[in-house]
Amino acid sequence: MNFKKVLLGLSLFVTVASFAQQAKKEVLFTINGTPYHTDEFIRVYNKNLDLVKDDSQKDLNNYLELFIGYKLKVNKANKLGLQNSKKYQNELKSYRNQLSRNYLTDTKVTKELIEEAYNRSKKEIKASHILFMVDENASPADTLKAYNKALDVRKKALAGEDFGKLAEQYSEDPSAKENKGDLGYFSVFRMVYPFETGAYNTPKGQVSKPVRSRFGYHLIKVNDVRDNRGDVTVAHIMILTPRQEDAAAEAKSKQTIEEIYQKLKQGESFEALAKQFSQDKTSAPAGGVLNRFSSGELSSISFEDKAFSLGKPGDYSEPFKTEFGWHIVKLIEKHPAKPFADVEADFENRIRRDDRSKLIADSMNEKLRKKYTVVKDQKVYAKVLKAIGTKENGKSWELSKDTDTYTQTLVTLNKDRKLTAESFMRYVFANQKSAAGITPVSKFADVLYEEYVNEQLNIYYNDNLENEFPEFGMVMEEYRDGLLLFDLMEKEIWEKAKTDTLGLESFYNSHKANYQWKERVEAEVYSSTNEDVIKKTRKYLKKGKDAEYIKKELNTEAQVNVMEKAGTFETDSDALPKAKYTEGISDIIKDGNYYYVVKTTKLLPAGTKTLDEARGRVVNDYQQYLESTWVYDLRKEFTVEVNKDVFERVKKELKQ
Repeated sequence: MNFKKVLLGLSLFVTVASFAQQAKKEVLFTINGTPYHTDEFIRVYNKNLDLVKDDSQKDLNNYLELFIGYKLKVNKANKLGLQNSKKYQNELKSYRNQLSRNYLTDTKVTKELIEEAYNRSKKEIKASHILFMVDENASPADTLKAYNKALDVRKKALAGEDFGKLAEQYSEDPSAKENKGDLGYFSVFRMVYPFETGAYNTPKGQVSKPVRSRFGYHLIKVNDVRDNRGDVTVAHIMILTPRQEDAAAEAKSKQTIEEIYQKLKQGESFEALAKQFSQDKTSAPAGGVLNRFSSGELSSISFEDKAFSLGKPGDYSEPFKTEFGWHIVKLIEKHPAKPFADVEADFENRIRRDDRSKLIADSMNEKLRKKYTVVKDQKVYAKVLKAIGTKENGKSWELSKDTDTYTQTLVTLNKDRKLTAESFMRYVFANQKSAAGITPVSKFADVLYEEYVNEQLNIYYNDNLENEFPEFGMVMEEYRDGLLLFDLMEKEIWEKAKTDTLGLESFYNSHKANYQWKERVEAEVYSSTNEDVIKKTRKYLKKGKDAEYIKKELNTEAQVNVMEKAGTFETDSDALPKAKYTEGISDIIKDGNYYYVVKTTKLLPAGTKTLDEARGRVVNDYQQYLESTWVYDLRKEFTVEVNKDVFERVKKELKQ
């Protein structure tokens, strides 16, 4: 059992209801002068009420004692400095990072993007495009030049010129010379987000306005729109066609695939034929089975179309040819598009990994800019620009040695967080590639400054989550205390119970009456559901045969007729049939649906277990003993003062 999870479990159930029931905040008790308030006590009591099975712990007087005991242990952990442990700090940091994720993103925008992606996933777009390449950080002049070129070509398309020929002539996508810009069918997440949006927002048969992506400007023509076909799992048999023109080899390939097809029609196994003849070395060993795929995932549109055209599992196609060779495809399973609930988590993960994530970040940055004040010292910024001004175009910028500028405050966030010029300059040094090519230097610095401020605002916001969201602070406080308590228990109780040999032995000697053997037998127990088998077993035992011989004679590879177990058993153990035991071989005993025969070699009387025999239980009991006396000792070590009048008001409120 994972004791840490058990120990921390109660700390992690935070509900809206528990926060709604906060009472007026008063000091309930102090430990060495440190106050603990009524709101926390009431919240924790209400939260854990249904989780506690022991009714005595629901009694408010008893619960207060438990709560004080818990806080005493946390105080002890802090006194010992356990909060300074690197292991503790790393685990707390890891948990905080996990818990803070939903607070550090714009959930409204994220939800809208998930819904948009799901709605798009219901359709598949068949489109062609023409690409006009331009760098993300290109100058305004170069960007405008590419944009105007796209507009000119779009006019030609709208005037009726063939889009495929225009792609051949103007597209800077290298594949356009061969495919005339045709991208086939695709659905959500198959293209970069701006391109995907442009395709889904363009009506069938029309050409989009220029769409900007990180590759440049695109003109997109939507050729068709259809319902999503879902995914499909198929197997195939492939016979390769010769790489160079060879009529004889081509005819041989076609003849081979037709012969395989004839064998299939004669009833031969598709799997066996794929293993024997398919020249797809990856899938042949698996009977030709391919990984599940959807439209647009394979490089062959004709292969996809043939796979999706098959009606029911087991159907297979006639031989057909692709650019790779001849194929016969067999349908294994069709997988319809999944409902929203099944894809929501996956879509969210995908969104966080693609261009959509920038929309979420931009929305969050905008909110933080409105929430917090950002004050830039223009004089210090001018000095920074002067230092960065030594950057030569096309070369990396190195940190200057102007230490006087470094120490000056460049930015103040929300009036209380001051950021030095050095902090920004180090950011420029580390992130200058993201703004490479931006000129002049002042614009280069401005772009990185805005990114730097956004990053620092997010850090500031993250650092203040406990103040921004009381429920977040409560959960973190409980988890922090729970981790400390676990480390303290491990140090003061669990390890001590295992390593304190003198204390353990003394505890055992004082509690021997709790560790007693009942009457026992040393025996071999044979069982079977077949009475005749047990009769034969008894005869073999009478002849002095051992368990290995008996099982060899009575069991076969196909069927186990008799089972045997040997050891020392208490006479009322479930491992033994109910009977009176004497030394020797018993009669046949029927107990439930089983027949038994028992060979008893020794009778052992009731008596006290040795420490080694009872060690597991003694250690556990010793741990409980140490913990029960521990709180008593802690009350001597720390001064606890309870505000009784306040506690009476709390009891009255909770009873109402």
